[in-house]
Amino acid sequence: MRSIFKASALAAAVAVTGCASIISDSNYPVTVNSSPDGAKFQITNLDNGMTVMKGETPSTVTLKASDGFFSGAEYAVKFEKAGYESQDFMIDSKIDGWYFANLLFGGVLGFLVIDPATGAMWKLDESLMVSLSKDEDAEEKTLSVLTLDDVPVSLRDKMVRIQ
Repeated sequence: MRSIFKASALAAAVAVTGCASIISDSNYPVTVNSSPDGAKFQITNLDNGMTVMKGETPSTVTLKASDGFFSGAEYAVKFEKAGYESQDFMIDSKIDGWYFANLLFGGVLGFLVIDPATGAMWKLDESLMVSLSKDEDAEEKTLSVLTLDDVPVSLRDKMVRIQ
């Protein structure tokens, strides 16, 4: 009798939950790396335009995989480092394979309501790696302070007085 009760309780628990919400999560740790290290990054939620995280590489951030009922999250990541070209990258959620296990195990409620509502039907990649390119123009951008005697006579008529 006791084993029948346990089996019934287990069957009821599976019937009212979704497979992805049991196996997966709705928040994911994402490791953000760059080559070279030390790049500043900003992560923006594309649905509402809000900045959700700022930091410096390497770093690990926790992001929501869902952006609402049946809606996966999308994020834009901007990387910047002095002497390197800034770079933009996208983080896009994908459907978690465990979500479809609801169909195999009879979890219609999990398939249509629970996993979409909890966000467990979505997943994010575990890491993000960006290689930054040297900014060739950055080397040309230098500031030199000269006295008037150091400026060639041919360039003096192009000088502008700063007050």
